Amino acid sequence: MTRSTVFAPFDLVEGDRKRGMVLVADHARRDLPEEYGSLGLPAAQLERHIAYDIGVETVTRELAAALDVPAVIANFSRLLIDPNRGEDDPTLIRQLYDGTVVPGNYPMAPEERERRLDGFYRPYHDAVGAMIASVAQASGKAPFIFSVHSFTPAMQGIARPWHVGILWDLDDRVARPLIDMLAQDRNLVVGDNEPYDGALRGDTMFKHAIVNGFPHALIEIRQDLIADQKGAIAWAERLAPIVDAIDRRPDIHQVKMFGSRTGPLRGPRK
Repeated sequence: MTRSTVFAPFDLVEGDRKRGMVLVADHARRDLPEEYGSLGLPAAQLERHIAYDIGVETVTRELAAALDVPAVIANFSRLLIDPNRGEDDPTLIRQLYDGTVVPGNYPMAPEERERRLDGFYRPYHDAVGAMIASVAQASGKAPFIFSVHSFTPAMQGIARPWHVGILWDLDDRVARPLIDMLAQDRNLVVGDNEPYDGALRGDTMFKHAIVNGFPHALIEIRQDLIADQKGAIAWAERLAPIVDAIDRRPDIHQVKMFGSRTGPLRGPRK
């Protein structure tokens, strides 16, 4: 974990915006601004999945380089505030996460909650929105948004059989071919909306893709497969030709409104 006096809430990875694709990594890092210390947690807790998605930063950067596309990476730990939640989500700032109490998040004054929204969460989402708009302008077409995450091999003592999962709501333009192409490797167990459900109101895909009718998918890679550099690079190399093939499909780059299983859409994010 690194800290600096001036804390940037996001990092931009440059690429060819004319390709019409944006990578996002909401949980790539476990960094905390200096003024928050460790949120009262022992250092070992910040090594766990509760602080970040293990392996995702390397996968995202390697995939962006292989595809020559831009990426937006959140620089702050989700223990500070979770960028992949809606502002009204009760898990936006967790006080208890997978059995760990987060002292720095309890009690949480309304002023502190707003400070974290304004200082970290909103600047990140503004950067994601600006990158998507820039890619749309440069490419002249609806951008394909690909979100990279990772999940634990077991949860609450129960082993998870999937090597990778694809999360989606109602728009399956990216999810279906992605699942099908990954499943061609018979050594892979591919989850369809596993280990989580892709319909989460207010999350990053909802904010930036679903309400705008942009093609998208969220990938979850099992953390033990990408925990080291070799595994993360191997997964980026596995994904690059698949994602590239989807990006080149003529039916992908169109605005299509599919709605959401979470309820009626309220229109594009302002």
